[in-house]
Amino acid sequence: METVKIEGYNENWPLMFQEEKRQVEEIMTDKAIAIEHIGSTAVPGLSAKTVIDFMVGVKDLAEVEAFIEPLARIGYEHVVHKEFPNRRFFRKGQWRAGTHHLHVYVYGSEEWDHQLAFRDYLRDHSEAMMQYDQLKRELADKYPHDRAAYTNAKHPFITEILARVKL
Repeated sequence: METVKIEGYNENWPLMFQEEKRQVEEIMTDKAIAIEHIGSTAVPGLSAKTVIDFMVGVKDLAEVEAFIEPLARIGYEHVVHKEFPNRRFFRKGQWRAGTHHLHVYVYGSEEWDHQLAFRDYLRDHSEAMMQYDQLKRELADKYPHDRAAYTNAKHPFITEILARVKL
């Protein structure tokens, strides 16, 4: 099982995202409608696992097949998650110690909008961001060697925030 380690906010995370964004833009050229930094590393002041999450919006997920090999050349492994049929996922870095997660969604889809809404809500509401920070630290202590349990335990908070946004 993967260890859950939370670190304080790092001002280099946005720079790390920008570097990956540049490389992915070069590969996906005109197919990438937008590329967004998401997840906890995209929220200034929020603690996080040291994995840069970002997403690419495309017109059709079928377009992603053409990018599996080019993304592999810059270190991204395509990982199939059948439980998420509306997403294509790539990871970069050592197995169980990845450095980047690339999520590909249809631009403007519900999944795309939820990612942005949650990130933006935490950016705009410091009290919610601090509550999420505390929750993540508590869950990392509770599930230090069970990343799936850690992730699942965050779901009610995320759902509550999305309900506030009323997408």
